[in-house]
Parts: sequence; structure tokens; C-alpha cells
Amino acid sequence: MTGSIASITGAPHARVLGVGAYRPERIVPNADVVEAIDSSDEWIQQRSGIKSRRWAGPEESVQMMSVAASRLALERAGLTGADIDCVVVATVSHLLQTPAVATAIAHELGTKAAAFDISAACSGFCHGISLASDFVRAGSARHVLVIGVERMTDILDLSDRGTAFIFGDGAGAAVVGPSDTPGIGPVVWGSDGEQFDLIRQREDWRDVVGTADSPGSGVMPHLVMEGNPVFRWASFAMAKIGTQALDKAGITLDDIDVFVPHQANMRIIDAMARSMKLPAHVRIARDVAEQGNTSAASVPLALERMMTEGDARSGDTALLIAFGAGLSYAAQVITVP
Repeated sequence: MTGSIASITGAPHARVLGVGAYRPERIVPNADVVEAIDSSDEWIQQRSGIKSRRWAGPEESVQMMSVAASRLALERAGLTGADIDCVVVATVSHLLQTPAVATAIAHELGTKAAAFDISAACSGFCHGISLASDFVRAGSARHVLVIGVERMTDILDLSDRGTAFIFGDGAGAAVVGPSDTPGIGPVVWGSDGEQFDLIRQREDWRDVVGTADSPGSGVMPHLVMEGNPVFRWASFAMAKIGTQALDKAGITLDDIDVFVPHQANMRIIDAMARSMKLPAHVRIARDVAEQGNTSAASVPLALERMMTEGDARSGDTALLIAFGAGLSYAAQVITVP
């Protein structure tokens, strides 16, 4: 006789319970990067809106920053590491192919939870929030820790005029858990692989490492980006994705209080807001001015700053949207914890 597979039931809904952040101690103003890229503070601010960024020091590893952000998120959620059933880390700058840094983070936090990394570039955190919401509602986990973390300085060519001034380092974390009412809306996500090469790793690892018979360059692979096509794509295509996320959540522009887009570039943020016709009351995250673009850490860092400074209050409705290499994207509506 064939047996029946048992099923489990999760929570009726999921929500974000707490958010934490870690920002490296070193603040790097535009004046410190302009010489290497033959630029100026004025040019950088006109192109990106960035005034300074945070760069990690030797002790501020991907794991260290993640644990610091996670501990703050757990404290704000009223939980401990032992309460976490799953750890999802979004990153492109953890330089070990394996094992996943999520496992080391889980251990340091005091849990033997399922733990894995995902690579969706700048949209990774929003991907992780969607996965976490699904896990909680399906019963696969009760509490999920989602981390977006980057040490972008490890994969930057600091003489590259197109990227050196844009990126920064840091970590943001969110705890997702059960809720009696909807706190995380349906995700709108996808990719535009036709434009796969607009943001990419410049060198193949095989070319860098080489072989015994044919040594490689010995140069670390670096990130490169074609800024103008990315700007055009993100400014208008992502506005449509944001509108779709609102539709799927069953709300309108008038219902949102906070807009937290990926902190890629101030001009892109402004263009998205105009394209979506955001009402004047909506408060917009602009963390990029002091933090730079931190890829997968961008959205949680920006949200945490808004919460800390009082621009995002508990119970507010927030639209999150992120996009990056691939070109991948994800957006959802959440209730601010």
C-alpha cells in the first residue's frame, strides 16, 4: 500500500518583525576617490547624488557585518538567534564559492537553522524577503533571518570611472515571522537576461587563476557597469514593477507612506518617483547620499535609516523595490515593524 505524505500548515500571514543595520566605521568623502578616476566632487554629485560612502576595514568582514546587523534586528524583534529556523544571505561579495557564509553566521548567532546564500545582486534582499514570507506561510520555518550584505570594495577597480565612486559596504538584516494579518505583500519579480552583460564581473575566474601551464593574470575580478543603459532601464521599467507590486498587494499609491527603492543612484530614485507619480506625502529613502550603493545591503540599510530617523514609523506601509545585475528585480509591499 502506498502511504500518504503528510503536509504541514504555516502561519496565515507573515510580516517583518525587526530590522537591523551595520555601517562600516570609515566614511569616504568624494574628495578621497576623485584623483584615481580623474573626476571631481561636483561631477560625482551631479551624476549620482553621492557625497560619501562607507568602506569596510580589514576586520569588518561579510560575516562580522552580517552578525552585527542581525543581532540588532533580533533585539528589535524581541528574539534571539536560537529562535531562527532559517538564515538567507543575499550577497555577491562573499569570496568563497563554498561554503555559504550563511552557515557561519547562523553558528555565530547560536542556531543550527537551515542556512544558505543567494546571488541576485542588488535585488537579493527583496528576493530573500519573498522567500522568507513563503517559508513562514508554508510552515517550513517560523522565523527567518534575511540578510543583505556586501563588501563591494573587494570587487571594485578603484580606478574605474564608471563604478569606483558608486559603491559602498555594509549589512542590513530583517527578521520575518508569523502574523495574524498580512504584513508582506505578494512579490513581483523577474529578470531581463537579454541585458545580462550591462552589470557584470569583468574577468572570468578561470582567466584570472589560469592553469599550471598557462598562469592567469593574478588580478582580482572586478565589477563593471554600463551606466547609461542601466539608468534608462531602471528609471522607467522599475516604475512599472512598483505599480504592479501595489496592484498585487491590493493598494494604491495613496495608501503607501514610504518608498524604499534600491539606492543605486539619486537620479534613478528621482526618475522612478516621477514615473510612478508618487504623492507628495510619500517619504522616499535617500540613503545613497551618505552610504553609496551597497548592492544587496541597499534596501535594508535605507529602511533602517528611515526607521531610526523617524521617517518610517511602525505600522507604515512601505513599497520596497530593487534591481541589479542580471538584470534581476523584485518588489513587494510591507508593513514597517
